[in-house]
Amino acid sequence: GALTISIFLKPPGVIPLGGSTTICCSCQRDSGTFVLLKNGHRVHTSELRSSRAEFTISNATREDTGPYSCHYLEGDTVLARSETVEVQVEEFFLPTPVLSVLPGSDVAVGEDVVFYCTIAEPEALCYLYLEGRVGPIEFLWNEPDYNLSRVHKGNEGLYSCQCFTRNVSIKWSAVSKTLNLVVR
Repeated sequence: GALTISIFLKPPGVIPLGGSTTICCSCQRDSGTFVLLKNGHRVHTSELRSSRAEFTISNATREDTGPYSCHYLEGDTVLARSETVEVQVEEFFLPTPVLSVLPGSDVAVGEDVVFYCTIAEPEALCYLYLEGRVGPIEFLWNEPDYNLSRVHKGNEGLYSCQCFTRNVSIKWSAVSKTLNLVVR
């Protein structure tokens, strides 16, 4: 099959001014080179270590905002390109939301679970993130909850949420603490 590259932010979500994030790129190879691009221009190069390369943005400024992607090279030949992940850097003005899950974070295969993202801001809209995904897995519009029916092993992982309001200008919250969903 074709070589594929995954790209994601760790932690996911909008980054605070002065904060940091790591752009993770991985593929099914254990040697070669990853090139990180921003707006199509080379930013960093890293040798592959155990099928993964990590690029850290520290002390983030608004100039770090933009689309990032990874290319996987062997020698000078590009063998694969990742999707694009958007990095967004903002000031945080809202309280930090709390993510919870019912019936709990340790569930059996086939159970239904509901994630709740709670924030002390009545007009807030929220995103639900799963680490390892390019973007949010769900946009929580009028109901701050997300139902997962008949969970399976593929639903396992680190979840978090982040909220914003969009009155006159968009105001963001920090990302909630992560919640580890285990499916047994």
